[in-house]
Amino acid sequence: MAECVFPLIEVLGAERQRVEDELLASVQTSDEHLTELAQHLIIAGGKRLRPVLTMVAGALGDGSISRDVVRGGVSCELVHLGSLYHDDVMDESPTRRGVETVNAKWGNLQAILAGDFLLARASEIAASLGTEVAGLLAKTIAWLCEGQIEELRTTYDASRTRESYFASIRGKTASLYGTSARVGGIVTGLDRPVIDALTEYGDSFGMLFQIIDDVLDIVSTDVDLGKRAGHDMQVGVYTLPVLCTLANGGSSAERLQELFGETLDEQQRLEALTLVRGSGGIDDACEIAASFVESAVAATEGFPDGRATEALRAAPRALLDTVLSPTA
Repeated sequence: MAECVFPLIEVLGAERQRVEDELLASVQTSDEHLTELAQHLIIAGGKRLRPVLTMVAGALGDGSISRDVVRGGVSCELVHLGSLYHDDVMDESPTRRGVETVNAKWGNLQAILAGDFLLARASEIAASLGTEVAGLLAKTIAWLCEGQIEELRTTYDASRTRESYFASIRGKTASLYGTSARVGGIVTGLDRPVIDALTEYGDSFGMLFQIIDDVLDIVSTDVDLGKRAGHDMQVGVYTLPVLCTLANGGSSAERLQELFGETLDEQQRLEALTLVRGSGGIDDACEIAASFVESAVAATEGFPDGRATEALRAAPRALLDTVLSPTA
């Protein structure tokens, strides 16, 4: 997904830099080492889709984006970053965004504490924006944990259901997108029906985002991903394209059933990738993803006309196109 053409990013233009500035400032402390730990993944970069969504939602008002809206988006991004620190410890990941993970560079204990620090900073910022935002962010952190627990509970389980998959990604991914959009509406003071519609939009966009991410984990090359394709499948996390392949039956499903249940070695990883890529599971997953495009766009029906609404309507289809394009 090229940043210059992705609608939510494009509509903000230079305003997006405000997120970077606030992020770095939010984790500045009197302890140089803690600051370095906290800023490590911030400096590594990222699209910042969660705070971007907060800002675009905030722009539905009079078109302006207040500093409090930016800070609300930053609080959501800090929750995301804190969860990544913890995820990397659990997964023993050596790299993230092209750099060493905090756990690889400084050890698990410091990575866990740095992740906790980011969550604390997020909560502090949310509290400054009012009790509703503070309560919402606290609920969202709990939802993230619930989603991650559901994924862990079904690791290496080839009988995992789609319902389990959807429950997991709704908690660990979609909830934070829904919150990001809702925070923008709350802080801007939009009407309640619009705030609720923004939440529905964010939830659907988040579901779509995670399905696309899971499809890309199968169809992309190692070079494109910056990590091994099929890594989730290798470590026993069976995502939607894999579950669709298993549901379709046939020889591919039978062979995957034989492979699954334990960590795959390199040869098995490549074989499993070939099986899923050659099945109809990817097309089935993309068809389900398209339903979330429709629900996200439908949520924008009551939004005021303007560039922000146009970007919100165009973004889900642009995201789906990243896997439907010929080069995907």
